[in-house]
Amino acid sequence: MSVGVGYDSHRFDETRPLVLGGVEIPGSPGLAAHSDGDAIAHAVTDAVIGATAMGDIGTLFPDDDPANAGADSVEMLTAVVRSIEAQGLGVQNVDVTVITEKPHIGSHASAMRERIAEALGTSFSSVSIKAKSNEGMGWIGRGEGLAVIAVALVEPFDKKLGGNLADND
Repeated sequence: MSVGVGYDSHRFDETRPLVLGGVEIPGSPGLAAHSDGDAIAHAVTDAVIGATAMGDIGTLFPDDDPANAGADSVEMLTAVVRSIEAQGLGVQNVDVTVITEKPHIGSHASAMRERIAEALGTSFSSVSIKAKSNEGMGWIGRGEGLAVIAVALVEPFDKKLGGNLADND
């Protein structure tokens, strides 16, 4: 098995919709980015890439590539998962922490978990998404943006509990 850690942060952008974990959150400013700015999908993608030593999200999906402009970040995650599956690997579980003052994501976490689990080819119960505030400190505390930390466990399919966990839920 191997473990990877992913991190992403973005400034808020009032002109864009907020997409986190593949879910649009109404009434909140979006995130400034070349793609759709989905910081959860970006951090999870980087965690999976890190666990498999494939580089980083910026190398695989450069922000100067016009093909990535406005791209759906969950689709990028799905592409990375397909790549590791071709190597006989699968994601066992991920744990995600969103660091933000606003928006409150609790009411959206279940939908985010479903969307990320689907992209990973794993079960809902293998995806954790939670939020923490920065207690008013720093740029996050001032409401300038948010950050996400993700950890992913990747294992060969023959060691993965029950094969594809999505079949077990």
